[in-house]
Amino acid sequence: MKTMSHHKWIPATMLAVLAMSPSAFAQESASTEEALATLTKGLDSVFVLLSAFLVFFMNVGFGCVESGFCRAKNAVNILGKNFVVFGLASLSFYIIGYGLMFSSGNPIMGTSGWMLGDVNPADNLPQKVFFFFQLAFAATAATIVSGCVAERIHYGAYMALAFVLVAILYPITGHWVWGGGFLSTLGTPFHDFAGSTVVHSVGGWAGLAGILLLGPRSGKFPKSGGVHPIPGHSMALVFLGGLILWLGWFGFNPGSNLAIGDGSAVAHIVLTTNMSAAAGLVAATIVAWLYFGKPDFSMTVNGCLAGLVAITAGCDVISVPMSIVVGAIAGALVVFSVVFFDKIRIDDPVGALSVHLACGIWGTLAVGIFGGEGCSLGSQIVGIIAVGLYTFIVSLIVWAIIKATIGLRVSQEVESLGLDISEMGMEAYPEDPFPG
Repeated sequence: MKTMSHHKWIPATMLAVLAMSPSAFAQESASTEEALATLTKGLDSVFVLLSAFLVFFMNVGFGCVESGFCRAKNAVNILGKNFVVFGLASLSFYIIGYGLMFSSGNPIMGTSGWMLGDVNPADNLPQKVFFFFQLAFAATAATIVSGCVAERIHYGAYMALAFVLVAILYPITGHWVWGGGFLSTLGTPFHDFAGSTVVHSVGGWAGLAGILLLGPRSGKFPKSGGVHPIPGHSMALVFLGGLILWLGWFGFNPGSNLAIGDGSAVAHIVLTTNMSAAAGLVAATIVAWLYFGKPDFSMTVNGCLAGLVAITAGCDVISVPMSIVVGAIAGALVVFSVVFFDKIRIDDPVGALSVHLACGIWGTLAVGIFGGEGCSLGSQIVGIIAVGLYTFIVSLIVWAIIKATIGLRVSQEVESLGLDISEMGMEAYPEDPFPG
């Protein structure tokens, strides 16, 4: 078949293009814009889903840190709580929590969107992508509570609290900040980019209420006074969990941008997150070394987590140099906070109150101090107080109902024997049934 020569083809193409009508040009332009919009939405969806997968993987980190900080006889119980929580959170957030948090409703809570409905605040993402990312955050808040109440709570009691927390407590305060509620409409809106207060402090306040009703572990605070240390059984698990959580935070904070854009905003968040973690672990190590006379590795790991929690609220608006300051203060704060809680006889086996509550509050305040224009220390204080009072009071009520119905604390005999054998029916490290 005869073909057109190259030099004849170019003019022919030009004539064809010139012959096109304005409507054809408009259709071609619209088609190109639609394709670009689809591609952008797809890229944003991949970015947010990958971030959500990293946040989901943080459950492994929490399980390792908590079980490592606790005794071997309770390891399966703690691992079980950190596994079952995502299933409970998935159901409760899907059925009611997501709607309470993100539907329009009123300044206090959403009033529609049960089982997703048609609620989707993120125009650039499919609804189910946005839901799954937010679900991973909701589960994190419940996971924090697990460490606070470790080694003396009934398995079922924790499960009940986790379901209610993700269904009602967390979504309502989340609505105040991220769902168009009253804290987001203050003169200068309360700013919590990824959840120093919305996620971490909420988990801390709920955990504190549980600790107060449970009381300390047997032998932690002798009647003669002082504090009896109860060392964890595996610092190797703590090491592994700490690094997994550090990795997971690169989904937690950058993913909260909800779009990849040209990458510059996400890159800033990644760097402030990392630098705060680095400063936190170094500061905690030095402060612990000076205070205790030895570089306490547990403080090193918790110092890293403290820096991560603290920068979470302002990772988008705080500069890189100031993120180092935020992290360093958090690292020092976590050491003194652990000592403080021991002195007032509040038994927190893994230091969750110090990491998530104390440093969550500090990080939220830091936005008002270092966040620059558009951030107000007054608004940050209002948000901290409002979320703290609501979460603590309602959590206390929920814990009290659980205590009065299904029971809260295991018996002295069960606690002594260990929750693994008594409640879970298995051990994390059983003896070899076939020796030799």
